[in-house]
Amino acid sequence: MDTVAERYLQAARRESTERRYQQALAHYEVGWGGFLPASSDSIVRYLAEHAELSISTLRGNLAALARWHLSHGFVDPTKAPQVRDVLRGIKALHPRQINQAEPLQLRELEQCVSALRLEEASPNLAVRLRAGRDRALLLLGFWRAFRSDDLCRLRIESNQLVSGEGLTLFLPSSKSDRDYQGRTLSVPALKRLCPVQAYEDWLTLSRLKAGPVFCSLDRWGHMAPNALHPYSVSRVLRRALIRGGVEGERYSGHSLRRGFATWATRNQWSSKALMDYVGWRDVRTAMRYVDAGEAFGEWRRDAPGESK
Repeated sequence: MDTVAERYLQAARRESTERRYQQALAHYEVGWGGFLPASSDSIVRYLAEHAELSISTLRGNLAALARWHLSHGFVDPTKAPQVRDVLRGIKALHPRQINQAEPLQLRELEQCVSALRLEEASPNLAVRLRAGRDRALLLLGFWRAFRSDDLCRLRIESNQLVSGEGLTLFLPSSKSDRDYQGRTLSVPALKRLCPVQAYEDWLTLSRLKAGPVFCSLDRWGHMAPNALHPYSVSRVLRRALIRGGVEGERYSGHSLRRGFATWATRNQWSSKALMDYVGWRDVRTAMRYVDAGEAFGEWRRDAPGESK
């Protein structure tokens, strides 16, 4: 295969998916001792002996095995009825509660942003840069309900800023955009906790004109040419929250997305409006992100020591 064709094939493969598939194949071959190509019986035994893993992990491993067989010209053994049956049996006998990220509440976001603004007045440039980047990342991530990898895909030259009015962002791809059509997203200027102002302040402070919006920073304030890695967003969020006096370990990168969905629901957004804004196609997916708050309102008895 020529290098041009290979370049396009590589572009079609998401880096995170490729890494995940390689780990899954290694788990099957090296960790379990399986052989490729595999039979449906060996896949069944593999699943049964790893029933303690989450269903999403097992399904991801099956997807990796399926792609390996198809790409090498073999029949896909994961499509056999007994493979589907054993997976269904594992799900029935090993039910697991879904762990979700803690939604970031508006008051905690406001507390963190106030602390970051103080850091932006520091005489130390490295401190100012980190605070400016983190404020823009948190506010854009919250008000646009971005995933971690969405934030890391944003590029300055693809965005349009109208100071004091709004921001237009182009997201070239996302988890739900398998066809790489991209999405153009609007961000309004707000009276407080404004993501547009935070974005403008960050560009002014960093003097960035092109490239990724959010990049890594070392302890001396040197900016990396590459985008921040999606795995780093949770760490950036936690550290920013801790510096603002919030217990950051409770949160991950998905807390911004869940936080916005919860805020929008409490502010009477309809399910359709929320799904259109965030980009969800399935209402069940959308509802997994929503924490509607305490039920029963004033009828709820206060916990000992709690006052309202």
